[in-house]
Amino acid sequence: MKQEEVDCCQIQEWYPNFKSDSIKTVIHQLPESFIQYLVGDSGPFLLPTSVSNEDAFPNRIHKPEDEEDYQLSEGSDDEAEQPSQPPSFPELELKIKDSIESLDGAVFPKLNWSSPKDTAWVSTTGTLKCTSFSDIALLLKSSDSLVHDLCHAYDSCSDKTLSRPPHFYLALRKWYPSLRPEMEFRCFVRAQQLVGISQREVTAYYPAALERKEELKDLIHDFFIDKVEGKFKSENYTFDVYITKHRKVKLIDFNPWGAFTLPLLFTWEELEQDGRLEEDVDFRLVESEQTVRPGLKTAVPYDYIDMSTGSGWDQFLRNADEELQQQMRFPEAGQDNYTWALACFGMLTRV
Repeated sequence: MKQEEVDCCQIQEWYPNFKSDSIKTVIHQLPESFIQYLVGDSGPFLLPTSVSNEDAFPNRIHKPEDEEDYQLSEGSDDEAEQPSQPPSFPELELKIKDSIESLDGAVFPKLNWSSPKDTAWVSTTGTLKCTSFSDIALLLKSSDSLVHDLCHAYDSCSDKTLSRPPHFYLALRKWYPSLRPEMEFRCFVRAQQLVGISQREVTAYYPAALERKEELKDLIHDFFIDKVEGKFKSENYTFDVYITKHRKVKLIDFNPWGAFTLPLLFTWEELEQDGRLEEDVDFRLVESEQTVRPGLKTAVPYDYIDMSTGSGWDQFLRNADEELQQQMRFPEAGQDNYTWALACFGMLTRV
């Protein structure tokens, strides 16, 4: 993988050329001071000073009156540091407020490549839905998965010359409350040919999607031919799409081929087979409750996990796979072991 291929997948790079076929998005370049706030790991958890009691969680707000008991008296020998002062980004906050209003009052955020999916649990809704600057700051500051964008985006590049991009961007994407997870798919393009399509949400079984398999495959293939083929800069890449109830395909994201991108119901070895380029597009769905991968979510980038032959994870997966296959052949052996094997089988990669 080359740095150029990774850069092509930054949302500020591809969105202007595909905006008519994607979801409405507003993009802001972030000041370096805000980036330093996100990567800083010293001192207490502080939200920006503009956050008020009405839109932040308890105990997340800087309250000077709470610090009175900790102030050092003049001449004290105690060398403890004074309490940290919360940052302030008034210009950025104003721009974000205007953008949220222009997107009907609710958005979900992402940086150049990634969204803070690992911190949805900290929000009041349990989702990435944000209606204020404080919502966004909380999700971004709490996220471990965004460390990839901030510090490790080029780690898998053979021609790595940078540790991070020169500029970071915040993409505010319009929030749609009624999206159906079974209608999102990841598409794999090798040598400018669509070679595979996978259900994006593999932690559940959706019979309705399975019933429409051929229809969905045709919609996605036609979208690739009409809207994507030859228009994206890389030879090898992946892209995510969503199919609306009106059978319209919407482009969600682009991702690099391999590295930290999940192959989902494929393996990268399968997708890279030379013969696949001459075959029909392979479309894979979760086809039963037994093939669900309930653990396919983690904040650890896919390529940071050591799954080489002989590694601890390699042996763990082999054991889990053997147990799963045995339980599928002999279900009377016990539901507890089956559940354990099924959970272990898909617990390594992130969304």
